[in-house]
Amino acid sequence: MKNILAGLLVICATVSLSGVSVANDSAEIPKLFDPKTTTLENGLDVVVIEDHRAPVVTHMVWYRIGSADEPIGKSGIAHFLEHLMFKGTKKIPPGEFSSIIAKNGGQDNAFTSYDYTAYYQNASADKLPLLMEMEADRMSNLALTDEAVGAELLVVLEERSQRTDNNPGALLSEQLNAAQFLAHPYGIPIIGWRNEIEKLTTQDAIDWYKKYYGPNNAILVVAGDVKAEDVFALARTYYGPAKPIDLPERVRRIEPPQLAKRTLVMRDKRVREPSWRQTYLAPSARVGDLKEVRALEVLSEILGGGVTSRLYSKLVIDDKLAASAGAYYRSGTFDASGFTVYGSPVGGHSLEEVEQAVDAIIKDVLKNGVTEDEVKHAKKRMMASAIYARDSISGAANIFGGALASGESLENIVNWPSQIAAVTAEEIKTAAAKVFVERRSVVGKLLPEEK
Repeated sequence: MKNILAGLLVICATVSLSGVSVANDSAEIPKLFDPKTTTLENGLDVVVIEDHRAPVVTHMVWYRIGSADEPIGKSGIAHFLEHLMFKGTKKIPPGEFSSIIAKNGGQDNAFTSYDYTAYYQNASADKLPLLMEMEADRMSNLALTDEAVGAELLVVLEERSQRTDNNPGALLSEQLNAAQFLAHPYGIPIIGWRNEIEKLTTQDAIDWYKKYYGPNNAILVVAGDVKAEDVFALARTYYGPAKPIDLPERVRRIEPPQLAKRTLVMRDKRVREPSWRQTYLAPSARVGDLKEVRALEVLSEILGGGVTSRLYSKLVIDDKLAASAGAYYRSGTFDASGFTVYGSPVGGHSLEEVEQAVDAIIKDVLKNGVTEDEVKHAKKRMMASAIYARDSISGAANIFGGALASGESLENIVNWPSQIAAVTAEEIKTAAAKVFVERRSVVGKLLPEEK
């Protein structure tokens, strides 16, 4: 999911939206995609990205609903329903959805995040009508039984055991999020707390499905060897009959101001090498000042963008006190996000040495800012990543779907290249001063058990 969210940064320079053209004035910015969009009468948004290099297609449906929208005490219901969406409809028997896709030479899956739930299929372009027919069917006609729900609940619990409970790093991340967000639901794991997952029922799943799964809460994204007008016609045929639902307003609990730095130390006998990370509260593109957000994106590249970044080159290459070091910033969330720096010691060095070295680099940025050369090369790398994005059909679908489902403005997505190009070193220094505030951070230390 981090890779998908990072993909929000690599959108194209020109987009046509319902007949209205939004363009970037800079002739130097590469044109990567030219998506066409429309909205059906029932409220379904449709995005088409034509790519005729191979006779294949990616078909995705994104629902603007995720784990952060769950009611108190029902954590995990968004992800649980994602599983149950494969349990059949009045037309398709339980467990047959993926089998039908596979028999037609395709692949399918789904994923849940804090802000959305998405379902996708990859197949040859001639199978698009079949994909639409099946996905539209389960948008409106999901059929659940207690037997199917009970069996799938055990699958979800086992997934939590394998991916979270058996992974010390994942457990630390879970605890860090809970410490970072005391009120906002980003502090609750997407998969849910085990004690709450165990109590989820068939009725909980049906209620969630009926409340949020409708065409006016969804985005259809089709990318590949297709023509936009043909896709729009197919969408009207298969998705058009779906009735819109009465959607509740999307309101989430507001996080109170963080007044004190929070530090977590977690020890686990399964840990072989210690690690350290620190996350600062940061704005997202949807709710923050856009110039500040773009400046933080460039700063993230300067601090953590590969082997030439400040953190890696200093801690790993020059000083040889860390096995890894870097930074990342997720600007594509629906609500406030975080800017994270991290490192793991090597060769007998301590966690404290890594922490002090990272802190020294941050203090240098706060005092002296970044150099024009650093800004120039960071932008160049980011633009190169934008160009490479067009090489993946499914990647393009993920970029647009994730951004739109997270409430991102299409205009801002479209104009990302020019906004990044306009970022200055002074803006980066100003943004860093707003974000790197110790009392608004959480530190996590993952250590082996003491002997």
